[in-house]
Amino acid sequence: MVKERARILVVGGGYVGMYTALRLQRSLKRELDRGEVEITVVTPDPYMTYQPFLPEAAAGAISPRHVVVPLRRVLDRCRILIGEATAVDHAKRTATVTTLATEEEGTGGQRLSYDELVLAPGSVSRTLPVPGLADHGIGFKTVEEAIGLRNHVIEQMDIASSTRDPAIRDAALTFVFVGGGFAGVEALGELEDMARYATRYYHNVQPEDMKWILVEASERILPEVGEEMGRYTVTELRRRNIDVRLETRLESCADRVAVLSDGARFPTRTVVWTAGVKPHPVLAASDLPRNGRGRLTCTAELSVDGAPHAWAAGDAAAVPDVTAGEPGRECAPNAQHAVRQAKVLADNIVHSLRGEPLETYEHAYAGSVASLGLHKGVAHIYGRKLKGYPAWFMHRAYHLSRVPTFNRKARVLAEWTLAGLFKREIVSLGSLEHPRAEFELAAGGKPSLDPPPNPKGSS
Repeated sequence: MVKERARILVVGGGYVGMYTALRLQRSLKRELDRGEVEITVVTPDPYMTYQPFLPEAAAGAISPRHVVVPLRRVLDRCRILIGEATAVDHAKRTATVTTLATEEEGTGGQRLSYDELVLAPGSVSRTLPVPGLADHGIGFKTVEEAIGLRNHVIEQMDIASSTRDPAIRDAALTFVFVGGGFAGVEALGELEDMARYATRYYHNVQPEDMKWILVEASERILPEVGEEMGRYTVTELRRRNIDVRLETRLESCADRVAVLSDGARFPTRTVVWTAGVKPHPVLAASDLPRNGRGRLTCTAELSVDGAPHAWAAGDAAAVPDVTAGEPGRECAPNAQHAVRQAKVLADNIVHSLRGEPLETYEHAYAGSVASLGLHKGVAHIYGRKLKGYPAWFMHRAYHLSRVPTFNRKARVLAEWTLAGLFKREIVSLGSLEHPRAEFELAAGGKPSLDPPPNPKGSS
């Protein structure tokens, strides 16, 4: 039995936020029915994005709708509030939240009171003061960015096919990716594979006409899969005529020219930035303790150290790795830990409400898998190293087992099956980014190409 009525506030609707709320609503079903517990989830999007599938969504192997999980359907016993938590005052047990309604009303953020706080806002892209990056760069963290990048790549191929200016053609067919982690390598591998396939439908664009460039500041890529598999990945990408530049930085991309630290200059209309992430700004706007890298200092029970009734996991939390055998080691901020941490976190909240002892989070890192395009991949699982088709198959099998809900599993599997029977889709729907442009022209106005105030809303 819960000792008293508890208001649980979950900030974030990603891996940790969704799985924590899902387990809480199952574990506290009777308490929710009696009104003894209330669960509120604050999230900027009404869905959870399964990010490992973003590269395949960008390449057209999976429908964008099947990369996301609708939170209102899955968390049917929770209150879903679409908005952003901008500040947390844990001493007063309140969080300041802005929503689309508060912006319309002009009243500022609303304050939500809580008894138990789960702070799991995830991370945001870590950018550097590179000239031109804000004007020309494209990120790769959301499904909107993935589909926008797909449309953009196909649009550049259309420009190259129709122009008579060799300079414009060269810039359109040059694609620069910055960052050699999972996001950058997988996005580059899948999109290059798609573009290579698409050239068969262009009479004057050949695969060798395109330049694909991967820029990484460190001495290797994909450190999670080990040094040997990282070297194999570099060899595999270069075999596909992808220019991999290690220990190199992007110095500027102003005026649509990518200038690298090794002196190379590439006129390009495509710069994809995947060079790491940083903690969400709401962590700095709270009174909770943080470590030197801006993440919340947590205990092995996933409570925030020194802050009773505050919990955290995932990208926002610095959780000690009790399996490492060395003091000070922390769990990596990845999906493998986040999903498992959410389970323990939810159970510990229930234990805390019922006055029971807490559990310790303990999980030994199993390894990593990465896709490099259709039928190509690398993997390092429990000490075993795989490459090529076996690694690609394991990548798909693992993520199919991990994507939430049976509904999504069945739809993704059906799409993969149909993709094996029919040809790849290479249609660009770039007009979706400006849906009112055609009507504005018909009505005698001038279509606006400026982004809407809400970047996820209709323009």
